[in-house]
Amino acid sequence: MIVEGTKKTKLSASAVAPPRKINVQKFAESRAPELQSLQCIVENRLSNDYKSQRSKRRRTTSFNDQIARKGHRRKRRKLGIVDKVDAELVLNKESLMQLPRRVRRRYELKSNPESGICTSGDGTKRLRTHVWHAKRFSMTKLWGYHLPLGLHGRGKGSRALLKKLKQGVLVHDASYYSAVQLEGPEDSLVSVLRMVLVPSPIEETHPRNHSDSVLSGITYGTAMLHQVGAPVSQAIAPVTYMWRPTLQENITDLGVSNEKVIPDVDLCEKSERLESSCSFRHLWVWIHASAFEEGYDNLKLACQKEMEKRGISITCSSLEGKLAKLELMGSGAFRLLQKILHPVSISENQRQENHVSHSTESSILKNEEHFSSHAMLSLNVKDPRDLPVKKTVDQTEPISTKTLSDAQETSCKELAVLGGLLGKNKDLTSLSCSEFRDSQSDVDDLWYATTRGLKPPVEDSVLSMEKHRDRMVKFCLDDINVGEANSSKGKCSRSCPILLLKNDMKELNMGWSVILPLSWVKAFWIPLVTNGAHAIGLREKQWIASDSGIPFFPHDFPDCKAYSCFMAAKAAKCNQKEELRPSSVRTLIVPILPPWGIVQATLNKEISSVETLDLSAREDLTNTNCLSNSDSENSFDGTVARTGCMLTTLLNETKTGRLLLFPYAADRKARISKFIKEELMPDTSNRSSVTYDHKLCFIRVLLHPFKEGFFEEGAVICAPRPSDISLWTSSSVKSEAGLKLSESAMRSYFKENSSGKWGMQIPDDSIGRESHRWPIGFVTTACVQGSKRLVAEGFCEAVLLSDLRAEQWKEMPLKQRRTEIFVLVRNLRSVAYRLALASIVLEYQENDIDFL
Repeated sequence: MIVEGTKKTKLSASAVAPPRKINVQKFAESRAPELQSLQCIVENRLSNDYKSQRSKRRRTTSFNDQIARKGHRRKRRKLGIVDKVDAELVLNKESLMQLPRRVRRRYELKSNPESGICTSGDGTKRLRTHVWHAKRFSMTKLWGYHLPLGLHGRGKGSRALLKKLKQGVLVHDASYYSAVQLEGPEDSLVSVLRMVLVPSPIEETHPRNHSDSVLSGITYGTAMLHQVGAPVSQAIAPVTYMWRPTLQENITDLGVSNEKVIPDVDLCEKSERLESSCSFRHLWVWIHASAFEEGYDNLKLACQKEMEKRGISITCSSLEGKLAKLELMGSGAFRLLQKILHPVSISENQRQENHVSHSTESSILKNEEHFSSHAMLSLNVKDPRDLPVKKTVDQTEPISTKTLSDAQETSCKELAVLGGLLGKNKDLTSLSCSEFRDSQSDVDDLWYATTRGLKPPVEDSVLSMEKHRDRMVKFCLDDINVGEANSSKGKCSRSCPILLLKNDMKELNMGWSVILPLSWVKAFWIPLVTNGAHAIGLREKQWIASDSGIPFFPHDFPDCKAYSCFMAAKAAKCNQKEELRPSSVRTLIVPILPPWGIVQATLNKEISSVETLDLSAREDLTNTNCLSNSDSENSFDGTVARTGCMLTTLLNETKTGRLLLFPYAADRKARISKFIKEELMPDTSNRSSVTYDHKLCFIRVLLHPFKEGFFEEGAVICAPRPSDISLWTSSSVKSEAGLKLSESAMRSYFKENSSGKWGMQIPDDSIGRESHRWPIGFVTTACVQGSKRLVAEGFCEAVLLSDLRAEQWKEMPLKQRRTEIFVLVRNLRSVAYRLALASIVLEYQENDIDFL
């Protein structure tokens, strides 16, 4: 009886199981009564009228006989059929050219080569996210790339963008940045960096000295790249440079734990110390696309000089077309990375053998506070497209890392496990350090992926087929395309080595940069966007930089060649657009590229005011120099002080104590308070022209409108008189109109001569001269309209700014003195001057080398 009962239960269980296949005809016959009842319900609701409603009818093409007449024309095949039929033909270029342009273009845009930059027909480079951006953004051609400028429209939406910056995540494809790789002895590479970088690296440093975290590979550095020569040579571009962490540093940073110590690691450390003086290092220098060729040639020249000097070998190669860069900004950037970056899991046996706990692994990306400023982290993560849908951050498994400060101390065993060195068949003591480096580099090291190659990600069609197969299995249906889905497993990879960089320029826009292989950009971009990241273009990125007070390249770098080329192209585009408009509606022509050379006229006026007592003679002197036809009127003939050392050098050259400039230091506030309280005041009575026997030196300032005003790009910054300031600050003097130029004086303030150069013209009448104010600088980045704190960025001449501060402190009462300097700002097409407060950046931070 018991046996019969068990047989009955088995039969009943098998009868309940759903069939593998469904016959639709038999299914309909068995459900005929139910279908008939449903049909009756529909008939009652429609009153037995199955005709479509007249309001929902759509016109068809049956009335058009032109299609029938053109029967000789070739019909378009479906794109999916074309992709399958011509999959073998597209591999041949000759066969590819025989296909229709529509098919060729689709193939080019869908292609994802392992390396190399995709280009359009005219040679313009495309980002790997070009198709995604072209459907949603206004595209522009800049620096040899098709780049997303911003969302469609009139350039509005800054308020909503800044709100997303504070509450969400913004992502930007910065793959137009490229890296230059330097390989050679460490001391030689440091010497090369000293030739071209300002500020230069430390003179004498040791790779195991943890005080220099940049050289040890824990953090990355930023600096200005200059031409080979003196520090005052021509600036090229701001760069980001990073050293590849050495194996010995990884072991010393990660091998010693509070709980356990790996004794075998010390043997490798001792052998590595013998090669400390001549260790072989790798270095990456990331350069903007607008200055990449110039910077690359300059680095090759510096390496060539170093090789000729020391007789050693240094390799300088370009990584353009191999690596990409994605930038994440906003308060939720780290949470999004926690959601996207899932680790390459370690097997349970390896975890038990080497005592690697789950808590140690999951704590790597658990707290953002554990990462120091400008931290650099090497990771090996899974394909973000192939992740479980309902997987939380706490369920993520560890990732192997090589460069962490405090959170990395217990991860050396994991590093050795991923390298395959603590297995059953190998012993760490039997391997040299070079073998250790070679064995672990193939696993998750992005530094070696550029030379040894890296497998591209799995195609989207394969992942879709696998998900479809899983759904078929879930519904107990047969899977037909099993072999097709498994055909590309050996050619592709499901894990990707990346490099995480922490950006700590401002608290509000704290973000991260992800460096990854170029072929993996699409695989990371779509998951980032679908998980809440808001994509931005160049215009939105400049809004963020302006609101945060960070310089934006190349707009805020007038001393670089990339700036002059960019502004010249912008001016040509604006002039071409104006020529197409009728003359009756054309706007006033103003200089797009600021004429920086006219600031020299203001310096000449200062010199003449000291040396000449006759006012008419001074005015005649300035009138003779107001319209100069030299090339210096438009080109930037000067220097920009971006470090405290350069500003200190300027003070020393002009006899320290005579300029009221206070570079950032511990006692800066105390020194400023002494000058404000008149305990110390500079003696400017004996100033002569020798003081100005140098190039114009500009410093970056942040301009805050005083009570009102909106400053546009290219606006001129002028020196106010003491009576001008009282129009806005004094309660007794009230002037609703403020200070204004006449319409004729505004139109003739800048004049373009026959050679295309711009100069300044002083009005001839006395009323025009009374309202004329001398320029001391220009605005390079305008205020953001949707920002709650209107801030513009500009550059002013340092000596003139110091004289302006001394004059204002002398005329103002003690209670009204402040560290900011009052200046006047006038938009080029406006007649009104606006009062602003100028803050010198180098007085609040040591170096002004951060950029966005």
